[in-house]
Amino acid sequence: MINTYSVLDEINKIYPEDEVRFLSRAYQFAKEAHKNQKRASGEEYFTHPCSVAQILIGLKMDYRTIAAAFLHDVLEDTPVSASDIEKEFDAEVLALVEGVTKLDKIEFKSHEEEQAENFKKIFVSMAKDIRVIIIKLADRLHNMRSLNFLSHERQLRMANETLEIFAPLARRLGISKLNCELEDLCLKYIDPEAFEFLAENIHNKIEEREAFVQKMVDELRKIVFESNIKGEVFGRPKHFYSIYKKMKAKNLTLDQVYDLTALRILVNTVDECYELLGKIHKNYTPMPGRIKDYIAIPKENMYQSLHTTVVTSFGKVFEIQIRTYEMNNTAEYGIAAHWQYKENKNSSDNFDKRLSWIREVMEWEGGLKDSKEFLESLKGDVYNTELLVFTPKGEVISLAKDSTPVDFAYRIHTQVGNRCVGARINGKMVPLATVLKVGDVVEIITSNTSNGPSWDWLKFVKTNGARAKIKAFYKKEKADDMIKLGKQMLESEAKNKGYTFGELLTKENFEKLCEKFSFSGQEEMYIAVGSGALNVNQILVKLVDYYKKEHRPKVNHYPTGVTSKIVHSTGDVVIKGVDGLLVRFARCCNPVPGDKIIGFVSRGRGVVVHRCDCPNMKAEDPARFLDAEWTGKVGEDGYNVSLRITAKEDASVLSLVSTACAKYNMFILAINGRVDNKKHVSTVDITLKINKKEDLDNFLKHVTADPCILDVFRNNN
Repeated sequence: MINTYSVLDEINKIYPEDEVRFLSRAYQFAKEAHKNQKRASGEEYFTHPCSVAQILIGLKMDYRTIAAAFLHDVLEDTPVSASDIEKEFDAEVLALVEGVTKLDKIEFKSHEEEQAENFKKIFVSMAKDIRVIIIKLADRLHNMRSLNFLSHERQLRMANETLEIFAPLARRLGISKLNCELEDLCLKYIDPEAFEFLAENIHNKIEEREAFVQKMVDELRKIVFESNIKGEVFGRPKHFYSIYKKMKAKNLTLDQVYDLTALRILVNTVDECYELLGKIHKNYTPMPGRIKDYIAIPKENMYQSLHTTVVTSFGKVFEIQIRTYEMNNTAEYGIAAHWQYKENKNSSDNFDKRLSWIREVMEWEGGLKDSKEFLESLKGDVYNTELLVFTPKGEVISLAKDSTPVDFAYRIHTQVGNRCVGARINGKMVPLATVLKVGDVVEIITSNTSNGPSWDWLKFVKTNGARAKIKAFYKKEKADDMIKLGKQMLESEAKNKGYTFGELLTKENFEKLCEKFSFSGQEEMYIAVGSGALNVNQILVKLVDYYKKEHRPKVNHYPTGVTSKIVHSTGDVVIKGVDGLLVRFARCCNPVPGDKIIGFVSRGRGVVVHRCDCPNMKAEDPARFLDAEWTGKVGEDGYNVSLRITAKEDASVLSLVSTACAKYNMFILAINGRVDNKKHVSTVDITLKINKKEDLDNFLKHVTADPCILDVFRNNN
């Protein structure tokens, strides 16, 4: 339990006299407001704001942030009003308090929606004052420290929420002091057995490990001394969650994780960092692929350091980090370091760079439909910037893993993305759907006559920033006219096909369309069609297909003269209601065992077995349909199936298909291919002979797993 008076002692040691008086008032004000309130642990509630303030004092935050920490719960939990805070303190403190006040007065349909809306509001506040989220992180850290007093269900909910949102956010802001502790506390509740295992086993071997660490520290100190460089060398044990994550990702035992401790060297200048790196590699063997220069190419949160992993002379593996004292302060305190060096111009420049990603989030927030989509975007974009690529001028651009040139274009500027017509990677023209790799030099080709982004780009872009900007373009450009036109086109074409658009566009069918085309609502669908981004038939073919599967023809009665006996055909199928008629398979849809089938009484050709979704059956008389089912026996001659495969222009489709056929004992009966140079795609029509649908399913999984394959579907000849 915290001694609340000790917080005042810390304040007196750190802050100037006038700020101490201001903070003492905030302390007394909050203490009086929370009088007689208790926490779940039974202790006085005031211990919580004091603990939050203490965490922020440890980060050396400015005095108004500390005052807001004392007061951050008074608006929600006490009779104190906003005007009371502004009158007693000032508008800046009030703005910080309001920024972190919980949203209990808003009614949400579910916890998931509450969480999403809450974080959206937080990011709006962050764009105004980043100190809001720093207070929120400190608040969450203290709540995680006292999580043992809550129910198991609430423990898991808070731990998962913290691991998904708050810990990555602390990491993105560069505040490793908060990030590491948050992750370890989450692990304690999400996987308590793993946490206890690590705590016990790492502690048991601490003496043995410390001996090796000290030996290595002594050797590095000798290198620093002989280089005539002033600096410090020490060992830093890695936090549990980072060890746990490595064990899970690489399926390692604890004994196989060699770098449980990172060695850190702190010096005064960048030149000294590089000099020591060279001398360390001269004395020890560096591990290939484990040398990272974050000084030349800082992380997006402005983290800088040299990292190398070496094998020592006594056979141990160690990670060594080399950085300046200023870099180390930035790594520990992240964006909070700005308030320690407010007068330093370089600190202000770095601060602006750190805020750039928040401005990016708020720029594309307007293109997202709701808070849940915004939260998913945070998880996808804000936290997963793993890919570093370059502009032709050498500027480093950080993107999400598997991003494409379109993602790159929109990261540069919205108009670059909207006018993008092509791309070069490392000097070579490539399709816009090409996945970027670390170190690629990307050049975007633009045109002032471009009609704007293609809706098809939504199928392959990886960043939510690009996705939101593409959708925003279509919302802004003559949206009302395109909605009206798109709806008219769909209704007209549906009528031509013998349907009403209303019967096709059910709630369930529209949800399926959204999965395929990334629509956030019906207006987006109408805009896509009205603008020409999608062809009418791209929508209607899918809707008709969904409709047919839902409305499979039922057998109401049999044709005149047909008896209601059950007759087995050649061993493949059972037809109900016929006697003495020839049974054959339709060539138009090539049904195979496992497909849903129906019998059709033809004129002069007996019963023809079709797939239930065969489009040729739509206009036929339902009275001539008969129930059919597979017997489970495999025909001696096998079954023919036709497929259409679309792939990237340079994909080796024939080689891929041949390998899959050999693997699943299938034969190629016919194959025909063509290339569309404008769209940079190739199309292959292929007819296979198979034994059972299971083989076909395995074949399709094998082929579609290849990233060069864009689409594979059954053909109706």
